Amino acid sequence: MIHKARKRFGQNFLVDQHVIAEIIDIINPQPEERMVEIGPGLGALTRPLLKTLDHLVVIELDRDIVEKLEKEFTQDKLTVYSADALRFDFSILGDKLRIIGNLPYNISTPLLFHLNQFSKLIIDMHFMLQKEVVERLVAKPSTPAYGRLSVMLQYRFEMEQVFSVLASSFRPVPKVESAIVRMLPIKQSTLAVANEALFSQLVAAAFSQRRKTLRNTLSRYLTKDDFTRLTIDPGARAENVTVEEYIHITNDLAARMQSI
Repeated sequence: MIHKARKRFGQNFLVDQHVIAEIIDIINPQPEERMVEIGPGLGALTRPLLKTLDHLVVIELDRDIVEKLEKEFTQDKLTVYSADALRFDFSILGDKLRIIGNLPYNISTPLLFHLNQFSKLIIDMHFMLQKEVVERLVAKPSTPAYGRLSVMLQYRFEMEQVFSVLASSFRPVPKVESAIVRMLPIKQSTLAVANEALFSQLVAAAFSQRRKTLRNTLSRYLTKDDFTRLTIDPGARAENVTVEEYIHITNDLAARMQSI
């Protein structure tokens, strides 16, 4: 029985064999590696991965697909977690994880934020995402695509857009193009955030109203004198501030809060 893609799960199944081969090539799986696939779907990547891997872990929300996978593969080759990746505790899988997936477009951004907290356990991640999201991930400061997602993920990961994928490579055909992104955790940050909750709040506030200046968006955090002391232009907008500058602002603010 043919599985019908379900809109509520954001399912678009990869069917282009050339693209599948390219993805496997860039991932370059090795037999003993601890690899995790999010949203295996109909097994387009699962099957070629298992030709090399000793074992693969997959996380799938659609119970019909879970049933199909469990029937097709033995437990010694494939472990299936019937779970929502947005709520999944990746720490139970151990460390040195290599994570891959053709991610549903409707959950890709919150899922990336969720995975962000497990960066110390990860070797690398390769994801198929909406091309617009990938462009935001790798965007440089002072460009239109640079935003909160760019800052929060670039703090923990080095990222590269590997190649683009045409919409015709999927069934059903989505209305957008896709791209593969490679994400490598930054092992030792030259400038670490002292208070990560404050960092997240600060970046969110800065980008909450993109067209307004930092003088307005960060008014609850910084005074005129603070901008001068930190050499941050209060007339700049959120997209003009580098990741390092956001970290610097956060750490200065965290130190002042502790001294009060």
